[in-house]
Amino acid sequence: MFPLSDENPVVRPPIVTVSLITLNTLAWIFLQGWGHEAFLLRSICQYGLIPAELMGQQAPGTVVPLGQQAGCTLGDGGGVTLFTSMFMHGSWLHIIGNMWFLWVFGDNVEDAMGAVRFFIFYLLCGLAAAAAQVFTNPASSIPMVGASGAIGGVMGAYARLYPLARINTLIFLGFYITTIAVPAWLMLGYWFGLQILSGLPSLGDSAGGVAFWAHVGGFVAGLVLIGPMHKPAHLAEQRRRQSRRRR
Repeated sequence: MFPLSDENPVVRPPIVTVSLITLNTLAWIFLQGWGHEAFLLRSICQYGLIPAELMGQQAPGTVVPLGQQAGCTLGDGGGVTLFTSMFMHGSWLHIIGNMWFLWVFGDNVEDAMGAVRFFIFYLLCGLAAAAAQVFTNPASSIPMVGASGAIGGVMGAYARLYPLARINTLIFLGFYITTIAVPAWLMLGYWFGLQILSGLPSLGDSAGGVAFWAHVGGFVAGLVLIGPMHKPAHLAEQRRRQSRRRR
């Protein structure tokens, strides 16, 4: 399942959602050189989150492999990479996919809590995602990059706030491809279950790959944090608009 759009109007413009997409895009262009290999490897080493570095599992100055002919020299484990890693990506497909998911689900979640709260919420979900990934393998020397943990939090919040919202979804059935509208709880529940199933074999694996447990941690954080952080008046206003639209 791949979400194309949702049938869930917003009341206020998604200022922070658009700003986050812009920041990620600017980081991709100016810090990661549009994905050019030399810039990409350097940015991942410098700004990516390396659990072993953060947790002091390996001494500063240790060179750890990254790719076939490159490596990262570990620093002092500064916590700044907890934040910078949220704005780094590993490929064109990685950033495009993440920004698409943020665009589909972020505007409604931002609308339900307001711009400032949404920005704080996004960062908190990103931190929770990083914590989950580090907890599963604190000795890993593979840099973790990507906004998907924080976006997982946005998806968790969306699932809690709008479980019945219709998501226009692209479905792949072998060689047959079609689109259908499904409720958000089904699409997002499928995504969350897939992360858990995919993450189980990677527990304790230091070979790298997709940070599935960051996705899980971010999603759970979003489910929990959206409760106290959303504004009931904003949500009620959204629902009144949705009700008028259906008439």
